[in-house]
Formats: sequence, C-alpha cells, structure tokens
Amino acid sequence: MLDFISNEKRTHYAGNLQKTNVGETVTVMGWVHRRRDLGGLIFIDLREVSGTVQIVFNPENEEVHAKAGKLRNEYVIAVTGKILAREGGNINRNMTTGEIEIEAKSLLLLNKSEPLPVQINENVLADENLRLKYRYLDLRREKLKNILLLRHEIVFAIREFLTAERFFEIETPVLMKSTPEGARDYLVPSRVHNGKFFALPQSPQIYKQLLMIGGFDRYFQIARCFRDEDLRADRQPEFTQLDMEMSFVTQAEIFDIMERLFKFIFKKTINVDLQIPFPQLPYKESMRRFGCDKPDCRFGMELIDLSEIVANSEFKVFSGALQNAGSVRCVVAKDCATYSRKQIDGLTDIAKHLGGKGLAFVKYQEGDLQAGISKFLSDEEKKNIIKKSGAENGDLILFAADSNKIVFKVLAEIRNHFGRELKLYNPKEYNIVWITDFPLFEYNDDANRWETAHHMFTLPKKEHLKYFDNEADYAKIEGQLYDMVCNGMELSSGSIRCHNIDIQRKIFDVLGFAEEELNDKFGFFLNALKYGTPPHGGIAPGIDRMIMIMTGAESIRDVIAFPKTLQAADLMSESPAEVSQKQLDELGIALTTKPEKQNLPQSHKNAKKRVDSVQ
Repeated sequence: MLDFISNEKRTHYAGNLQKTNVGETVTVMGWVHRRRDLGGLIFIDLREVSGTVQIVFNPENEEVHAKAGKLRNEYVIAVTGKILAREGGNINRNMTTGEIEIEAKSLLLLNKSEPLPVQINENVLADENLRLKYRYLDLRREKLKNILLLRHEIVFAIREFLTAERFFEIETPVLMKSTPEGARDYLVPSRVHNGKFFALPQSPQIYKQLLMIGGFDRYFQIARCFRDEDLRADRQPEFTQLDMEMSFVTQAEIFDIMERLFKFIFKKTINVDLQIPFPQLPYKESMRRFGCDKPDCRFGMELIDLSEIVANSEFKVFSGALQNAGSVRCVVAKDCATYSRKQIDGLTDIAKHLGGKGLAFVKYQEGDLQAGISKFLSDEEKKNIIKKSGAENGDLILFAADSNKIVFKVLAEIRNHFGRELKLYNPKEYNIVWITDFPLFEYNDDANRWETAHHMFTLPKKEHLKYFDNEADYAKIEGQLYDMVCNGMELSSGSIRCHNIDIQRKIFDVLGFAEEELNDKFGFFLNALKYGTPPHGGIAPGIDRMIMIMTGAESIRDVIAFPKTLQAADLMSESPAEVSQKQLDELGIALTTKPEKQNLPQSHKNAKKRVDSVQ
C-alpha cells in the first residue's frame, strides 16, 4: 500500500548527516539505492541529491521490518529513525556518512518503481543512446550528478566574481534577426508576421555591443546560444557561454579580468591554484610550433621546418611541395623507432583523412636514418635533419610535405595523437594560454572571396589600417583578436570591437557586402555606431567546455543535463519531430519534400527531418 499522501516532513538531507548527529531523531527521504537482507536485519542505502546514508531495519519492529522486506531498488521512501554511531569494522570509509546509520522507527512508501531499463551503475554503463533516451534515470548516476552540481557551483562563482567587479547581468533577446551565417541559424517562423522568420542567436554579439553604446560599461550574461552545425565531442546545437563586454577597456585589461576570474573559479570549486598571468602566444608562432591555433602546451614534440634542408632533395614529394609554395616539416616521436609498418600505416591514414597525401618517415637507429624514405636522402640531408630535429637513437621522424595549411593540419593531429598514445602529459594538469594577433581576414579559395577569420566586428590593429587600400595586402591585416586555449581546446574567443563606423564599413567592403544587403542585415547596428559609440571589447568563454576540462569528461554530453546526440536529436523527447499540417498552415509553411528517414535509433526514426525549402 502506497503512503504517497503523507504529512511527514523531511528534517535532514541524508548526505549531510555526520557523527555529530548521533542520538538525534531524523526524517530522510529518497530512493532505495541498495537493499541487503541478512536474514534478520535489513539494510537499505537511501540515496538523494546530497548523498547516501545506511538505514537499518530491526526485526523487533515487526511492522516496519515487514514493509522494508518488500522494498526494491529505486522505490521512493521516507524513513524516520534515530542516528546511531557505527564502530570499528562497520564504518564505511567509502561513504561520507559511513560513520553513522539510521535505526528506522517508521517507513513510508511514497512510490514504487518498475525495473529500470538502464542500470545506475558506473562500472557497467549501458549504451549511450539508451541512456540518453532515459536521461532522467541516467541523471541518478553519482558521477553525472556530481558534474551537474559542480556546474551549479561554477556558474554561482562566475556571478559572485563578476558582480564584485561591477559587471551587470543583463538578458538579451533569444528571438532575433538571422545573421549572414544564416546556414547555421535555427529559424523560428512567425505566425503574426506570416512568411517571416526569427533566428535563435548563435551569440548575443550585436546586442552586447549595443549595450555598450547604451552606456552600461560592463555586461555579462550566462547566455544560451544555438548553432545548426555538424557535431562532435565538444559541440552541441544548443550550448551555454559566459558572455562579457566592457567599455573603455584594453586587451591587457580583459586578459587580467579573465585570468583572475578563472583563478577564482578553479580555486573555489575544485581547489586548484592556477598560475597567472597565462602565457601569450602569437598566432603565427602557434602555427609554426604546434601546427594549430589551439595547441596543447602540456608537452613538447613541436613541429620542425626542414624546407631549407631538403630544398634540393631528390625526393619528389619534398621538391614538389616546395615548388608549389608549400613546406616540409616533421615531428619526432621519442623511442618509437620500433613502430611496425601497420602502426605507421595507421598514422598515414590519419594524414589522409585530414586531406594529406600521406606521411613519410625514417627511423633513427644505430647512428643513421633508416627505413622509410631514407634511401632518397643524401648523407648531408640526413646529417642536417638529425641536427635540426634533435632526434636521438630509437626515435621515429615523421614528415609532411604539402601546402602549409595541410602540413600544419596533419602534423598537429599526429602530435596530439602521440600526446595521447605516449601519455606525454598529466591529464589533471590545466595549461591555459592566450593565442593573440590573429589575421582579420582569410581567403576562401572555394568561394573565391575574403572571409573573417573570427568575426566581422573586430577592430584592426592601428598600424594595419593602411593595408585596406590594396587587396593584395588584406592577408597582412591583423585584428585585435584573442583566444583562450586550455589543454588543446578552445575555451573562449574575444576581441576589441570596431567602434568606428568608417572602419566597420571598410571591413564590410572587404567581405563583399552590397549596400542593400548591408542595410538589410546590419542597418540598425550601423546607425547605432553613429551615436557616440565608446571603445569596447569582450570575450565569451564556453561554460560547457570549461566544465569538460575541469571534470575530465570525455564528451560535452556528460556536462549537460539534457544533451542532443551527434545527430542533433533528443532521444528522450523524440525531437525534432514532425508537426501537424494545421500548424504548418497557420505559419504559412509548405514542405516541398517529404521528411527523410535517417539512420537514427529505432526509438527515434522520425526524430530528424530536412526541409529543402519553405514557401
């Protein structure tokens, strides 16, 4: 018989009980985590958000003991009893409440539970898709629960720190105008304005700049953002970022605030002392040394440029790359000359997957470069390669020869692969670095046009304004841009914004905006720049990624309460889903193709559809 109608009041959270509570009579409520029947005594581990406590049911209390005998895992109960001390071998050092137990005096069964489709067991996890379908049960796992509770503490610490620094928390709209990157926008049809659409924000970028124009000086927001793009382990279609903007600020001041903020968060929430200030690494140097703009600086194995050494090489792959304005670079894998052909082929597959033609190699053994391409190298080239690379006996040298873009991409991933494979870093180390001095523009060969490397509202360096006069110089223009990178993951991007309308128009001109399109997309923003816009800048750390790093989570899905799959689907609510024809008619939308059936789990076959066009 259920006791779901009860006047019992919880007096304590189970996980908060300690030896100082011995002798008290308490009422606790939660789930049956584990039940052990020893013939006479029955032991129940009661679990709720604060932790777990052991409850003992004595057969002398016949009625309560009989009810306890019928309990099953995940039943919801309320227990009133007396706190007793556990002594000697009965103490459970693995529980925060392991020095006490509750001797039950009364028991209420608040609700039953059917057998769970997924077990709450950290050691034997069910398939992830099944756990996502029953996410509300998966959330009962200790590890996942603790991550979400830490997330709360981190967000609270952010608000505490920034409020003390005289920042104001202000909400910006979620329904806004579609951006020029509209292919990544989630569109929301308007019923009132038939045929027109809102877009969910990829970022509150324009609005936070408008707040600076409005005079609020220092703004922050725990902002929900949305981006319809291909997903991976560190991406979700909806995510959370700490959005910040400041007026009359320099890049150095932004770095100072961010460094002190992160030091405060890490110390307060996980008791880690970050060393500040964080190192700064110019973009060009980062690319040259690590092959990417988000380097993992916990280990060395840096890229080495061998272009000059092999400039006259007989090896056609090297000479061909150099003749096409490319480069030849290498990385040295310490003590890996024993790698088999199969292992090296696996590395070559990585290179090919990233667009490279392959991966050349030599092994440094017995004082000479052997195997691989060694037969194509002259004695002088071998000598100079050994000297410049710093290779030692037993090392494996891996080469990439192609355009700089491909060489950097391939060797950066090969480097990261060896970092993981050879355990070259401490997984509990937090290495944060600033990447600075990014190019403002980059040329898209496929689209045959200039694009912004980060975003279009960045103030160029003053000394680079002269390069706007000649298209051949656009690549030389550097923006006042900066990224915060931790352990090879981009945590945050920011910039000093363009507060001058004339410079902002120069940027739009480089990007090829026609006047009509410019006014349509940004007319309201350009008008705002006319009315005394202060110099300002900002940054937006990703909270989900921050928590991934702080908890060592392998996937961003492990730090979000209700995440989407890699197919951007919610298996629990079976969304996205089809809607009724009545809804479509009311919104003035007609589907020109039938929804496609995709390779989603059986429970969610109708979860995703593609609309080729709307009318």
